[in-house]
Amino acid sequence: MTVANHDRARQAARSILREFGITAPPVPVERIIKSRKIVLQYAPLEADLSGMAYIKDGTGIIGVNALHHPNRQRFSAAHELAHHVLHADAIRQSVHVDKGIRILFRDDLSALGTEPMEIEANAFASELLIPAELLTTALAGGGVDMEDEAAVEALARRFRVSQAAMRFRLSLF
Repeated sequence: MTVANHDRARQAARSILREFGITAPPVPVERIIKSRKIVLQYAPLEADLSGMAYIKDGTGIIGVNALHHPNRQRFSAAHELAHHVLHADAIRQSVHVDKGIRILFRDDLSALGTEPMEIEANAFASELLIPAELLTTALAGGGVDMEDEAAVEALARRFRVSQAAMRFRLSLF
């Protein structure tokens, strides 16, 4: 069984942040994806499908569920970018559906965060959208009370992520 490599995933996200000179939230995930010559498409998908990543004829493609909240779309886009950055061989070769499209379903396994590729993609997306360095700056060297709904909501708004994503990121901090 392959073990997820959180550090590799986070380092890859930090490298992209440095490459783009990101110094303040929100991180421009769409611009990053497009600059890497990856096609980003928004389309209505089934409710349990957040996004997809595949490579067809040498072109990277990311699909994001247009029916999801914009913050969820940003996380999905970052998550799918992770698959392109970290798992390119897998999205070229593995399960293909409908003309070479590999769909990464948010099934029970990935939702639980137990599949190594999904764990890495979530770690990458979290670090890309809520970089530790920018979060430290946003907290002004202090902390935040996880029970303070207004404070968590304000941080989530600033980074353009869901409150759940922000809470999770803060719990790792």
